[in-house]
Amino acid sequence: MVQFTLPKDSKVLKGIQHPPIIQKKGLRQIDIYRYDPDQTSNPRLDRYQIDSETLGPMVLDALLGIKDQIDSTLTLRRSCREGVCGSCAMNINGRNTLACTEPLAKHQGPLKIYPLPHLPVIKDLVTDLSQIYRQYASIEPWLKPKAIPDDGREQPQMHDDRRQLEGLVECILCACCSTSCPSYWWNGDQYLGPLVLLQAERWLKDSRDGATQERLHALDDTFKLYRCHTIMNCTDSCPKGLNPAQAIARIKSAMVTTKKDLR
Repeated sequence: MVQFTLPKDSKVLKGIQHPPIIQKKGLRQIDIYRYDPDQTSNPRLDRYQIDSETLGPMVLDALLGIKDQIDSTLTLRRSCREGVCGSCAMNINGRNTLACTEPLAKHQGPLKIYPLPHLPVIKDLVTDLSQIYRQYASIEPWLKPKAIPDDGREQPQMHDDRRQLEGLVECILCACCSTSCPSYWWNGDQYLGPLVLLQAERWLKDSRDGATQERLHALDDTFKLYRCHTIMNCTDSCPKGLNPAQAIARIKSAMVTTKKDLR
């Protein structure tokens, strides 16, 4: 493993064991998962010592400080820095969250940062989300209106109908929920997972959509929907405070109600 010191006197120290944590005000230890599939070496943890007093307050600020001032080979995704795009989703001290909204001060002692679990790693903290995006596309996340207005204009939505979408439209597709779900870990090739199912309910509840029965029929599958066992990891890890487990339960309830109505 490799230790990196502060930028002004940066030195690379090689050794089998990490040195003890330096007890100095403002100095933080961060262990970061490193892996490059183009190299022959196995994944490893690299240890960095940063002066948090010279950086911003969030974990993302620390990561960018390391990349800009200590180790330019560190690879991560980030964009908005405001908890809107979901690009910087990763596992921080054992919990999936967004690095841009996770305060450094929230964590005492050293930090351990890994990529989102149970996804192929492209490099370091960057994971391959292709499967999740394909599953998201499979639910056809767009309006299928009952009819196109004669005047060709947008379909209005009443305020009460719009309120039905609260807790759903705020999802930023960061995948923190699906990658914290054991059912998705083991059955991710068939189970749609919390992210996609929460989005599925968003379109089921939109008053402007006219394909409710079609959408429910597409979800009526042993694996697509019913692999959820309400473990609640998804709800606990959502950085936007949403409740995917509840959305999945409502879809199951709607499925039962629809089948009764068709009898």
